[in-house]
Amino acid sequence: MRETLIKAFEYQKSGDFDNAEALYKELLKNDYNSEEVVKLLASLYNSQKKYSDTIGLINEYIAKNYCGYEIYFLLGVAYKNIFEFRKAQKAYERAIELNDKFENGYYNLANLCLFLNEPQNAIGYFKKCIELSPDDIEARYFLSLAYFRLKDYENGLVHFENRLCRKTAIETQLHTYPNLMNKSKLWQGEDISDKTLYTYYEAGFGDMIMFMRYIPELKKRCKKLIIKPQIELTQILKDNFDNVEVMDFFKYENEFEFDFHIPFLSVPYVLGLKNDEMFIGHEGYLKAEPEKVQYFKDKYFNNDKFKIAIKWQGNTYYETDRVINVEAFSPLFNLPDVQVYSAQTFEGSENFEKLASKYNIIDLSADFKDFSYTAGALENIDLVICSDTSLAHLAGALGKPCIVLLPYNYNWRWHTDLTRCDWYDSVKLYRLNVDETWNSLMERIVNSLKFHN
Repeated sequence: MRETLIKAFEYQKSGDFDNAEALYKELLKNDYNSEEVVKLLASLYNSQKKYSDTIGLINEYIAKNYCGYEIYFLLGVAYKNIFEFRKAQKAYERAIELNDKFENGYYNLANLCLFLNEPQNAIGYFKKCIELSPDDIEARYFLSLAYFRLKDYENGLVHFENRLCRKTAIETQLHTYPNLMNKSKLWQGEDISDKTLYTYYEAGFGDMIMFMRYIPELKKRCKKLIIKPQIELTQILKDNFDNVEVMDFFKYENEFEFDFHIPFLSVPYVLGLKNDEMFIGHEGYLKAEPEKVQYFKDKYFNNDKFKIAIKWQGNTYYETDRVINVEAFSPLFNLPDVQVYSAQTFEGSENFEKLASKYNIIDLSADFKDFSYTAGALENIDLVICSDTSLAHLAGALGKPCIVLLPYNYNWRWHTDLTRCDWYDSVKLYRLNVDETWNSLMERIVNSLKFHN
């Protein structure tokens, strides 16, 4: 029998899943060390995404047998992947009850609690992970997001320093400017009133736009401030922040000097901001360039209709939950005296034709050379309706009315109270209910709009 188990495991490792499954089932019929075989067969099913088979196998087994923690963990994984989240939660809880040193169980349970919008429970489980493994960088990072969801930035920001993009940003600068980085210091809040500070981008456009609110305070702390944003954000920074050197995409080492440096998303932590202090500038802290506002007005907006700009997709490298099917926007096209404009760029823009072939929609994206042009267009817009993407942050930073469409499992920055947006006064948040579609969410939004009645 042991030889059969070894052979089945070898089949599984080689990818011959059918033969592996047949041998595991044969062993189970003969009741050979059945819990070990159940674990292996459940792992095989999970690796093939046969989650219902895992659930049937394990539930049948635990109805007759006492099981160890690994069985319940595999059951939790299967339930989570078929969206039976409460059952997954109970399975994970049973796993850590049976083994209170099971770090992977705490980690999965913590992330599930984040998904279920139970950040306080997630904090406790992430802390247990860190207690068991103090060097667990991922647990520390996700702990920060749980604190953020509760608007506890005082505790969250210190753990947010473990984010991967911070490390990547610093390493990129070390590679690009090795001499300057090696002779300068990472700023940690000390007095730099007579020094030059260099701060550089990390993460996405939306993160950078959201954190631009801290630039005036950052400028007060140093003699000279140098900012290196993504090239697409260079001009809007130059348009809005005087007495700040905004770098173009690349600059040679011998062309500038700095005394201290800091990744841009570390700024609120080093500034020592706590909780509601994070939301300075929430009434709007960016402006569009008047010439670009006029350019878009003349070209696209010379009409008396209510103007709505839409965007259905952001960067899917980080998340795919925020992608909205374009047909979900169709209720907007039936509203009287409304003109809809597409602000979709790059990924997802190929879906514009699906709308344009059926509805009167105007594409703005060809004139979006960078975010300063997008800002010029938005100043002519009455309302933005979009997914959780950089366009929402730009609209909010400009003080333009905006509705953000959130998936059920939404990003930490929108917190637990979705009746208001802490970051931007002009932004309203609408979240998918657990069984809701984007189409029905849009119907809810259209029914809430006053101008169409």
